[in-house]
Amino acid sequence: METRTLVASIVFAMVAVFFFFSVFLLHPFGQLEDVAMDDHIIVSAQNETGTNNAVTSVVFDYRGFDTLGEATILFSAVAGVLMIFRRVKE
Repeated sequence: METRTLVASIVFAMVAVFFFFSVFLLHPFGQLEDVAMDDHIIVSAQNETGTNNAVTSVVFDYRGFDTLGEATILFSAVAGVLMIFRRVKE
């Protein structure tokens, strides 16, 4: 067996095990265990962030670094696609 095939098989097995355990460790749909953070955001989002929309306050204020990371990944993906598909002048 080639080394490349062996590595691909190991990676596939690891991903399959991860997905298998992820499915069985999910909380049942609609059953909330800890709603303290939800209540905090609903009650104090306008006072803490100054926005009227709670969803906007979560995306841009509470999870700002996460949103910045997502924007960075999107920018990197677009730059990569442009680099791959650009025309080379001869």
